[in-house]
Amino acid sequence: MEYFDERFRQFSRRHFIKETALGLGALALGNALGGCNMNAISNSPLDPLSKNPLFPKAPQFPAKAKNVIYLHMAGAPSQLELFDYKPELESLNGQLCPTSLLEGKKFAFIRGVPKLLGPVAQFKQHGESRAWVSNHLPHFSSVVDDVCFLKAVHTDQFNHGPAQLLVHTGSPRLGRPSMGSWVTYGLGTLNNDLPGFIVLTSGGKTPDAGKSVWGSGFLPSVYQGVQCRTDGDPVLYLSDPKGISRNLRGKTIDAINKINEKHFEEHGDPETLTRMAQYELAFRMQVSVPDAMDIDGEPDYIKELYGVTPGETSFANNCLLARKLVEKGVRFVQLFDWGWDSHGAGKEESLEFGFRDKCRQIDRPMTALLLDLKQRGLLEDTLVVWGGEFGRTPMLENRFNSETPLMGRDHQLDAFTMWMAGGGIKGGYTWGETDEIGYYPVNGKVHIHDIQATILHQLGLNHESLTYPFQGRDFRLTDVSGKVINEIIA
Repeated sequence: MEYFDERFRQFSRRHFIKETALGLGALALGNALGGCNMNAISNSPLDPLSKNPLFPKAPQFPAKAKNVIYLHMAGAPSQLELFDYKPELESLNGQLCPTSLLEGKKFAFIRGVPKLLGPVAQFKQHGESRAWVSNHLPHFSSVVDDVCFLKAVHTDQFNHGPAQLLVHTGSPRLGRPSMGSWVTYGLGTLNNDLPGFIVLTSGGKTPDAGKSVWGSGFLPSVYQGVQCRTDGDPVLYLSDPKGISRNLRGKTIDAINKINEKHFEEHGDPETLTRMAQYELAFRMQVSVPDAMDIDGEPDYIKELYGVTPGETSFANNCLLARKLVEKGVRFVQLFDWGWDSHGAGKEESLEFGFRDKCRQIDRPMTALLLDLKQRGLLEDTLVVWGGEFGRTPMLENRFNSETPLMGRDHQLDAFTMWMAGGGIKGGYTWGETDEIGYYPVNGKVHIHDIQATILHQLGLNHESLTYPFQGRDFRLTDVSGKVINEIIA
């Protein structure tokens, strides 16, 4: 009798109405639209083939990449001091900007009529591809024949937080899953003992958009990025507390998950599977993560190649860790390096000093990453992506009333440079071109959603059918737009 009372309590009329109100409407809408889309990818956490949400899944079509390493320079580096050389802008340095270039434009800080600013760097062509690279990146100039430059990328957002969200979640507003979450949702993980999506940060701060740029949004939380550290425990609370042995921890997790499994059988809540998977993964990570995050054991020549300092939090350490992680099967590794906002408000934000120093910090490590992946045969299957959230204007930012201001540039939406390497992308190739001062695209214009669609495509995922039902409709990373940039695919 007690059993039936409990079941009645759980499935009372009030409970039924509460739990199914939206479901009945969605069912009716589905019938009206002719049923569900059978072309959509089937990656529901309720997949009867496995109760593990991170169980490896086959791509939708043959993939050219298995892993992604995304290097995000938070704050938006200036393409005009790195890759997009404009001799005409150099000759116009110091002249007032034509008002035709200002009318109807939105700027974060430029006021009135600013002066044009030539490149604060020296440029040369490198490699067989004759790619332009500035003297700020002397190491990187040696690997340009492995890189594909996209010089006419554009975005819709000119403030850092929304622009970073757009790059990584496909929307400038909070609440959407990040790209790494979509990838692990679509493909699962290649290593059962490590998270499928790992995040590493450097520069002293997290991105302006916060940890939402690696969050899972409305996807089950098992797909969110796991932030790891290079000092102390790689993951907070990874170690067992005093008095708790590994054997006791294992028995505790087994007991908890037996209760969770019973709860899932009764209610079918996918977040229950998430909890079970996270408990079990955390237990395995206690052994696997310290090994994966240890760079002390790397050969001296590898440490020298990257310029690492074991025990510190640095971009160099993170690049070496990224190689180790993809080598161990981590599907998506995201590096965020903070400090690229070059407005000229102070020495650290100036193109002459702070920007130059940031370039020195990333030049050697990101070059080493490409060389190391290539020598290990990993670059063929690993897609490396580099970029910021937007670009920089060809005009000097003029909000500071100083006779001798430090040089800086404002935010630029219409055209900036990103690059990709490996993972089936053409090496030694440039797609897109800007006008004579680097202001507007003149050909090869691509949107952030096109970048996202191309990354998914290289992993064997169709950006239009990798969807998840939420609030009555199917959502996807690229929202309602985006196209694969076929011109850059090898």
